[in-house]
Amino acid sequence: MLKSVTRFTMAGCAALAIGLSGSAYAQYMGPGQQTNVSTVAAVLKSTPDDHDVLLRGKITRKLNHEHYEFKDNTGTIRLEIDDSYFHNVKVTADTVIEIYGEMEKDFMESPEIEVKRLTIIK
Repeated sequence: MLKSVTRFTMAGCAALAIGLSGSAYAQYMGPGQQTNVSTVAAVLKSTPDDHDVLLRGKITRKLNHEHYEFKDNTGTIRLEIDDSYFHNVKVTADTVIEIYGEMEKDFMESPEIEVKRLTIIK
């Protein structure tokens, strides 16, 4: 009995030590992360590939299936939005939205944002 308790205690301590040492290097990078609203111009100028962005503006036109042109007061950028993110709500060129997503800078293509969350601003 003492052997199994000791083994359990040692295993628990090891797991706790691993968890504590690993948590110093962990960083959450998903929805809910503190990201400040930026501008299209700032995102195009200084946001690296695969980094999260938060923008507020309008969708000005549909380019093709799940690709849209997004505009704020500083410029335009292409968005990739899965149809499910519209949640059966109609968005027009006059609807102000906030998008949270990931910057995609693929070789030989113009930058775009892969949208992970779309919120209508009233």
